[in-house]
Amino acid sequence: MRACSSDPALDPSGFVVLADYVPAIVQEIRYYSTYNFIGERIDGYEEPCAIATVEAARALKGVSNELFVKGYRLKVFDAYRPACAVKQFVLWGIEDQDIRMKQYFYPEQEKQELFRKGYIASKSSHSRGSAIDLTLLDMKTGKEVDMGSPFDLFSELSHPDNKTITEEQYKNRMLLQSSMIRGGFEPINCEWWHFMLKNEPYPDTYFEFPVSSAYLRR
Repeated sequence: MRACSSDPALDPSGFVVLADYVPAIVQEIRYYSTYNFIGERIDGYEEPCAIATVEAARALKGVSNELFVKGYRLKVFDAYRPACAVKQFVLWGIEDQDIRMKQYFYPEQEKQELFRKGYIASKSSHSRGSAIDLTLLDMKTGKEVDMGSPFDLFSELSHPDNKTITEEQYKNRMLLQSSMIRGGFEPINCEWWHFMLKNEPYPDTYFEFPVSSAYLRR
């Protein structure tokens, strides 16, 4: 795996391990695994842990507390994403002919369209440290709630206001969205799982340090 490049945005002092602030979260860091739209572990993901700015972590703790009372836990798929990971996404989209994960993540799309349609960004808000990809886990069943489409399905079916999903699926999406908005996060119009802290602390900085709790604590 390629190492992250030398970059001035290597200071992790404003970041924390999310689980230290929000112990109730469940984590399935997809870009540390091979089960993602590229099909291999993504550059910069040295550990399967979610990292976020202190401000985003504090805000998410409030959301988690609210939903915990209602019988749900937050399940996080991704949070801070190094800029080198985004660069890998871009190179994959432009140069790589590999479409081995197409049937799982973008069956209706040509990979080159994923950027134009907003599913993948050439500069990601995740690299600024306050974006979160997540869903809800029902504590009664121990399973994810049905959102009508899986995480990272690049399709109109994943648009939060899609009207072809069931009433229950839409209700689940709105439960997550309304809770996140009350907590200070903003949704986007093409992914029900993606939220950005409204008052993010680093709006112009795209960080480069790895996803690693050891790096934060060294």
